[in-house]
Amino acid sequence: MKFLEKLNFSKDNISELLENTPDALIEVIKNQKDLVTENITYLKELGVTNYQEIFIKYYDIFLIDNSNFKAIFDKYDKKDLIEKLIKNINIVEYL
Repeated sequence: MKFLEKLNFSKDNISELLENTPDALIEVIKNQKDLVTENITYLKELGVTNYQEIFIKYYDIFLIDNSNFKAIFDKYDKKDLIEKLIKNINIVEYL
């Protein structure tokens, strides 16, 4: 999971992910690291500062095709979406 360190994930973030995610899904994340990286980078560039927390809890959405991933977030007002995600990452379930 070295690729996550390059995306500013701490060792604690990565440990939390590894402890709370089934091994089979960890393998999928590793195999799809380019896609996951692209989607995480999109959130970072959008201005979402708590993207690590979102990834750890909702890692499965980061396996969605990048154009579909972007479409999920692009349909909302950027500033409003970022504020809501910072206050409560659980809104990801409803996007």
